Amino acid sequence: MNTAPSSRTQVKRGANRASYDPALLHAIVDAAYVCHVAFSDARGTHCIPTACWRRGDYLYIHGSNGSRMLQCLMEQDCCVTITHVDGLVLARSAFNHSMNYRSAMVYGRFEVVAEDAKRQTLVDFMEHLAPGRQAEIRPGNDKEFAATTVLRIPLLEAACKVRTGPPDDDAEDMDIAAWAGVLPLTQTRGTPVPDAQCAVAAPAYVKNWATS
Repeated sequence: MNTAPSSRTQVKRGANRASYDPALLHAIVDAAYVCHVAFSDARGTHCIPTACWRRGDYLYIHGSNGSRMLQCLMEQDCCVTITHVDGLVLARSAFNHSMNYRSAMVYGRFEVVAEDAKRQTLVDFMEHLAPGRQAEIRPGNDKEFAATTVLRIPLLEAACKVRTGPPDDDAEDMDIAAWAGVLPLTQTRGTPVPDAQCAVAAPAYVKNWATS
């Protein structure tokens, strides 16, 4: 479980925080709505945020057929990253301040999702955003599907890093009269705001949004 799948995923800095456990990787991906994709083209190096979701051992993204990023990703390897910040770690010295976090880096090359699987894949995306919503809305039509490209990258060459817990102060700093500890950060869900022209009662997944 804790063996790097490749040389470029071998974590060297802070290796004690590294994990190559697929279950942890899947949990980090499943908790995300956005990933950052790094790639290069003739105009330089780019890192673009985009919506993402997981199905099985693949991470998926989508976009317009004319997307420059999607075209590049089918022609070269890339690096996909996801980070969740869980807290600011305040130590007794400036040097030892840190953050609690869960992060993942995925290496590889995206491939096109076949037309016969594209529709189900986008249904999966909707279910990731709001479980149960797909059955209530107009599904995509042929024109919309034809204008959309879905890509996937295998989650086989990846590394996770996680930090939890209090500050790691040096022994000589323990007598410094400064507050030390963790300022937790969490992603919260606000109260749903209905569209002004919506006359439909909120379904369960909307009513429960703020508490789920």
